[in-house]
Amino acid sequence: MMRSSSALQTRYLAMLFTGLTSALFLLYKYAFRPGRPDPRSTKLLEDLANPKSINDDEDDDDLQKGGPGSKNTPVHSNKASSSSASSYPAEEADDGEESEDTINQLHRQIEDIDKRGKALFKKKNFLEAAEVFTEAVDLIYSKVKDLGKHGNLNKQTVTLMNNRSAMYEKGGMPDLALLDCEAILEMDLTHTKARTRKLRILESLNRHSEALVEVCALQLKFMQDNRDKLRLGIPVTPPVPQSKIEQLMALIVPNEVEKMLQKINAKFGGENGSQERPLPSCHTILQLLQSFSGYNAWMSKAAKDGSLDSLTSKLSGAKSEEEKVELLLKRGRRYAYHRMFDECKNDFESAYQILENDEDNKVKNALHGDTYPRVLEWVGMCRHLRYDLDGALKCYETCADMEPINAEILVKCAGVKMDAGKLEEAMKLFKTALELDPTAVDALLHRANLYMLQNKAKEAKADLELCLELRPDHLLARLRLATVHMATEDLEGAKRNLEMAAEIDPDSSEVHSYRGELHFAQGEFVEAKAEFDRAITCDAGNPTPYVNAALTVMNTQPDGGGPPDIPESIRLLEKAIEVDPQFQTAYVHLGQFKLSTATDLTTAKEVVALYDKGLDYCRTADELKDIVSMRILTVAQVDAAAMLKMDTLNMQ
Repeated sequence: MMRSSSALQTRYLAMLFTGLTSALFLLYKYAFRPGRPDPRSTKLLEDLANPKSINDDEDDDDLQKGGPGSKNTPVHSNKASSSSASSYPAEEADDGEESEDTINQLHRQIEDIDKRGKALFKKKNFLEAAEVFTEAVDLIYSKVKDLGKHGNLNKQTVTLMNNRSAMYEKGGMPDLALLDCEAILEMDLTHTKARTRKLRILESLNRHSEALVEVCALQLKFMQDNRDKLRLGIPVTPPVPQSKIEQLMALIVPNEVEKMLQKINAKFGGENGSQERPLPSCHTILQLLQSFSGYNAWMSKAAKDGSLDSLTSKLSGAKSEEEKVELLLKRGRRYAYHRMFDECKNDFESAYQILENDEDNKVKNALHGDTYPRVLEWVGMCRHLRYDLDGALKCYETCADMEPINAEILVKCAGVKMDAGKLEEAMKLFKTALELDPTAVDALLHRANLYMLQNKAKEAKADLELCLELRPDHLLARLRLATVHMATEDLEGAKRNLEMAAEIDPDSSEVHSYRGELHFAQGEFVEAKAEFDRAITCDAGNPTPYVNAALTVMNTQPDGGGPPDIPESIRLLEKAIEVDPQFQTAYVHLGQFKLSTATDLTTAKEVVALYDKGLDYCRTADELKDIVSMRILTVAQVDAAAMLKMDTLNMQ
């Protein structure tokens, strides 16, 4: 279900649309239909849930002959028989072909040995039974040079090794059981029972990532086997329940997120980081700047400060450090006026560095008016945007000490606290700001965002309604209030507020994007797509409507039937990333759609590279979670396909 692009469901700066489908493969949505359970899949689900008895693991049709054999220990023979049948050294085999009598005698010997193994199993002498099955396997390899020429013997060998694997598992020797499973799968990639046992053993050994690959292999094999049914729309049931995938992912994802977060922090982590984190997109920066009531005031000052050329000329002729600071502040502000935010950030940081080096306060004392606190405020904002939370808080708190009755600074401090996950501290700052100024609409607006993070829709609604009483033309507050109504399923209330927002600014990209989401929530996909298109027209730099439009396309039935227009969805998502490379949601959906249409594994691997690109822009564990999850699933699917010697994930 779609969520509003501005509901602040993650953190303070994340005023973005988010969404994530839960299925392992996008294909499920279009190919798997509810229906009567397929017998094979039902049996496979039972296999996943319960270890098999020896009778379940063996194929009695393959065990018709038998006879006495050699006496090797299971440990040594397990290693030897892990090789494929065709490459196993047949030490006692003749140079010529085995006679029919020799093969028939071998079958009888194997049958006798097998009976002894079953008897030991029934007595629960599992490791002794494993030793007997090893005796049978060794006998086959000692008598036959090329098992590939004797289909029944090859099949019997696989069955014996599978039975031995079961005995090792029941006897508490999972490593040996796993070796047998792997050897069986080398001989027969489609051996479901061996793969099911391998999955179970890997789970027991806490090798969850490898277990996930086996789940994917079971799924891919089942999809391959049922390709014709899928094409015809015949109901089939996936072989592994979604709960199994979710269970494994719940064990894998947290560790992977933590590892990735450590890697990102090492790269961008403040003063100790090797690189400076880039600023977000122009659209994201403007959303934050315009959420404060001081936006128009500083824009007006910037317009009066002079052109960039004139300010640059004055700066080159500055005769004192204090003059440089004041000119850097003005030019940085002018850069912001022109939406040249990288240059803006550089000027503010240069001014701040001069003041930081001013140990005797000579420069600070010579500054005019509020230059010093404004430099601090701008540097705090730029650092917050780059997710340097400690650096931002240091600037804001120093500024707050200089201007103790400035409510807007306290609100900005609270925003940093929110991004740091310190929600209670943020709430205290909002309270202090409103005690200083009960009419501080900035505090009401941003506290409403915090309430939404805490799932307190009633409190958020009250703050937004008061904000609109104080400033009826506050567009962002009106949109936030529509979000609250959507979150509480009051679609009429949301519609009413969006109509009022459109009266404030009919050409607002955000207004049209929100209206599109409302249509989407009501299943009105044609109307939703039209609104998203209008939102793109109003602001081509807003990534949200591109993603929303892509998801709308995926939910729209094309004229004449058939699957949705995935290429168009891909185009829209690629455009979202083009206008905002840090828009994580676009990476998640784009990867899913590209994977569903990949015609070869090379293309599928490119999806992993796409997720890696998106991960570079993540800042928090919350932002990492979705992309890390999809990357893990993609890698598992690609590895499973390679293991099955498949050249594509596309089953259509």
